[in-house]
Amino acid sequence: MKNKLYKFLLFAGLIGMMGSLSCKKQIDSAYANPNATTVVPIESILSGVIGGFTAFYSSAGTGYGVQADAILLGRYIQFWGSQTNGENYGQMGGTIGSDNTGGLWATVYYGQGGNLNRIIQWGADQQKWDYVGVGWAIRAWGWLELTNVYSDVILREAFDTTKQQFHYDIQPEVYDSCRTICFRALNYLNRTDGAVSQANLAIGDAFFYNGDVNKWKKFVYGILARSYEDLSYKTIYSTKGYADSAIKYANLSLASNDDNAVVKVLGGSTSAVNNYYGPFRSNIGTIRQGGYIADLLSGRNTDAFFGVSDPRRWYMLRENANGTFKGFTPWLGTSSLSNADYPRNFWGNSLFNSTAGSTPDTSRYLFQDKSPWPMMTASEIQFIIAEASLNKGDYNTAYTAYKNGIRLNFDMLSANYPQNIPAAAAITPAIRDAYLANPAVVPVSASSLTLTMVMLQKYIALYGWGVQETWTDMRKYHYIDLDPATGKQVYAQFTPPSGVNLISTNNNNLVYRCRPRFNSEYLYDIPELTRIGALNLDYITYKPWFTQQ
Repeated sequence: MKNKLYKFLLFAGLIGMMGSLSCKKQIDSAYANPNATTVVPIESILSGVIGGFTAFYSSAGTGYGVQADAILLGRYIQFWGSQTNGENYGQMGGTIGSDNTGGLWATVYYGQGGNLNRIIQWGADQQKWDYVGVGWAIRAWGWLELTNVYSDVILREAFDTTKQQFHYDIQPEVYDSCRTICFRALNYLNRTDGAVSQANLAIGDAFFYNGDVNKWKKFVYGILARSYEDLSYKTIYSTKGYADSAIKYANLSLASNDDNAVVKVLGGSTSAVNNYYGPFRSNIGTIRQGGYIADLLSGRNTDAFFGVSDPRRWYMLRENANGTFKGFTPWLGTSSLSNADYPRNFWGNSLFNSTAGSTPDTSRYLFQDKSPWPMMTASEIQFIIAEASLNKGDYNTAYTAYKNGIRLNFDMLSANYPQNIPAAAAITPAIRDAYLANPAVVPVSASSLTLTMVMLQKYIALYGWGVQETWTDMRKYHYIDLDPATGKQVYAQFTPPSGVNLISTNNNNLVYRCRPRFNSEYLYDIPELTRIGALNLDYITYKPWFTQQ
């Protein structure tokens, strides 16, 4: 009797359990757990991650990318200045209590961070090895850019969701991780098995390389080349053969303008699809070109390209009412120029102090609504080869790369940015070749090439878009280091602010790093910020590892 009762109860229990499980299954099907990870097409994730290179705007209302930061950091290197006299960043100040200059931090940890983890994880599950390789490539780019701007950053504990506070790792470890990840990316990008497909990769990669893994590999080699040449000031650069490594990977990297890593912009009636620097989004109305770049391109710098009117000035800069090219001293704003010399804004408006675009729109270069935005160019790669070769004493290789770098930059401008250039100022092959034949630009013999020539031509070629990389270059030469061949500054006649024009909290030192992003680190990670000194007012003057021997 007990046996029968036990069997009955067991049967009834099983029926009840089955009914409960069936009910739970129906409930789970109808009401998905909002906290559970949902696998979504990685093709749809990658497009947003690529947008995060420049100026992605999230649904949470947080902007991030390199462009917003560049508006401020560009004042340190005198690409441009604000109309405001005594402006903070013009005086090499920094920020605390604000997310200013935290856009790159947000890109790497927020905009790309978890999204890249999903692309890598789900891409591996689905054998989409090309997506996995692209994910690792973008991660490698992020680590190098991040540490060059902020120095100590969160590496080992990044993306650990069990933590609320994180340990900061030192710069050499980040450099090593970047290179390791580069080789991991190349390993996956070389795979052709599984679900690898150019057509499918192009869905997520429509606005960068359109699914071309060979170009992605060249981008990765460019990251490697940067990672070695960024260390040219350090003792290990010569003792470990880093110049050779920079040249090796540069030769495997972008070889023509067709290889350029460029974020394309659709354009349209909403902010998200327009260039952050264009008139539609109206983000740069208060800045004007710097006097340093204007003098370089106009032949007024007596220590570099003196007397040479660079044809590229019509593409990159804006003329004034006098028809000449002048620019602001960043810490002096409008007081650095007379009204007649005051340049038009980057959108072509000639009205004094205007912060709006002209009608009709006469924007040029990077400052159009649909301007494609370079992240790395073949011209830059040639200047890496030129600098590394010069450091090795290989003048012939440096000379050839130097000329190639200039030529590639001219060709990129004429091909990609011809909009609204006066017909008489348009670059032609003959104009380009005449510039290259000028001995004030390209010396007659390779042995006369100088570091100043190489770095200033790179400065010009990266004008506007390459703010973070140019700032890295200028800091490794400590802004005013001397060219051993001439005894004059590598960055000829570059004059940083000093005295009352240098922000007082810097204690008479120049700026060398940015603070970590306020809205995450200064709200939650105070013990670690205290340990590294990031609560000190002069933290931005601490020299990163790559600037020390």
